[in-house]
Amino acid sequence: MWILFSPEYLEYTLMGIILIPGLIFAMIASARVKTTFSKYEQVLSSKGLTGAQVAQKILEAEGIFDVQIQKGHTNELVDNFNPKTKIITLSNKVYDGTSISSIGVAAHETGHAVQYAKGYAPMKIRTALAYVSNFMSFFVWPLIFIGIILDVAYVGGVVGKSFLWIGVAFFAVSALFSLVTLPVEFNASNRALKLLVSTGCVDEMEVKGCKKVLSSAAMTYVAGLVVSILELLRFVLFFLLRSRDN
Repeated sequence: MWILFSPEYLEYTLMGIILIPGLIFAMIASARVKTTFSKYEQVLSSKGLTGAQVAQKILEAEGIFDVQIQKGHTNELVDNFNPKTKIITLSNKVYDGTSISSIGVAAHETGHAVQYAKGYAPMKIRTALAYVSNFMSFFVWPLIFIGIILDVAYVGGVVGKSFLWIGVAFFAVSALFSLVTLPVEFNASNRALKLLVSTGCVDEMEVKGCKKVLSSAAMTYVAGLVVSILELLRFVLFFLLRSRDN
């Protein structure tokens, strides 16, 4: 193990360590959202409305009638709004649940539908960027792999380095997507909390519980951004070190 801390490997070792804080933050955020959701899953709403009913009430209150609400096929928290199909998909426990957690998550996803219907600019940007990001992320590792092979085969070769930096640029788009996602998610949560009150789905005391559920969920997006930025930094340092060594 001492070889990792020898002068010729120390920089690469430190480069790997860069990711550790982000990964720890991501694990803590993930554990927190699960713990918070489980806690407020035991607290039932006084109105007795299910997540699906809450989502429907919010859509109607906002004059949105072209968005469908469907039940997912799992209890896992994979709730989402697809702007392309205009469908809100709620996991089983959220769709049928009457807990504070269920209605909070349902309201959040409906908040995305409201953003899309109202033409919220960051939502439009994220929607457009999502397709580009998904496309580019598919090619990141192939480009980097080919670049490393070419760089080793032709030491200092321009072609190999070009593939490497194109891979980095593609990965940077994913980091940009994570950055654009933050205001979209925070805004959806803020809309959700206001709409829950204005539609009479919860009282003032219950909205505090919903806020805690949504706040913990928001931290997972912050963690995702931190990891993306640190990963991008690690890539850049790696290729700069290779360029220097060559």
